[in-house]
Amino acid sequence: MLIDIHTHTSTCRGILRQGGTQYPTPEELIGAMDANGIDKAVILSTVSNECRFVTVTPHEVMIIAQKYPDRLIPFCNLDPRMLKNHVSSDFHQMLNYFKDSGFKGIGEYCPNIELDHPLNMNVFAQVEEVGGLPITFHLASTLNHNGQYGCFDEIGLPRLEKVLKSFPRQIFLAHSKVFWSEISSDVTEDNRHGDPQGNVSEGRVSELMRKYPNLHGDLSATSGFNAISRDLDFGIEFMEEFQDRLYFGTDIAYHPQELRQVPFFKRLKDERLISSEAYEKITWKNAAKLFDLSA
Repeated sequence: MLIDIHTHTSTCRGILRQGGTQYPTPEELIGAMDANGIDKAVILSTVSNECRFVTVTPHEVMIIAQKYPDRLIPFCNLDPRMLKNHVSSDFHQMLNYFKDSGFKGIGEYCPNIELDHPLNMNVFAQVEEVGGLPITFHLASTLNHNGQYGCFDEIGLPRLEKVLKSFPRQIFLAHSKVFWSEISSDVTEDNRHGDPQGNVSEGRVSELMRKYPNLHGDLSATSGFNAISRDLDFGIEFMEEFQDRLYFGTDIAYHPQELRQVPFFKRLKDERLISSEAYEKITWKNAAKLFDLSA
């Protein structure tokens, strides 16, 4: 079984995303899943305005997920600037509605403000209080857009550590180049928003995951794939050590799209490069447990 922690879809046609692509239709997403042996997938909503022409609302996500209830797992979303654009904004009613409606998490959370900005901290505190909604977040290396979306953090991820320490009961699913470039200690300002190559010298990601059990890893996109494949020996050790908190994902975001994660994980299994326990947990068991699925 494969459960994909990170995909996108939209019923809106005609308006291109930044970069000239479109999210796949629900039918195209299901077709890509079928072609790659993916049994279930999280579909994310996108509501923050940075670098975006098309938003995908939680309402749209739920309608799509209800059409394919055995295949798609809905994530809701919110932006901390909603309501009052103030730290006193009360999101409890919204969050409880999302949870009661069957959403399994929040994401992709990507407002382009500091990760530990008071507006974000207000949201994280309320999500933790409501419970049961892990947050998939995207990090950026700059503020004021500059072609990027996502919450800002400096090299070394000090703001992420502050957030993890402040909300120990809240699960955070880490995603993006800025996060996964920190798999190695040789990350620089020049390459942290790319896909650094070469051997890995253990970096901040491992340190934070050892220290904070509420930090989980979304292995989707070129960022997550690069982190575990650029130095295969290290990647295998990393997956074995953190097998209980890592999740297979693709980041399907257009159609057609090459999904290098699928043959990579097949190779890991076929050549017995990782233990069967780690493989099963990462490819589906962790997601089934996190989302309380009857997989």
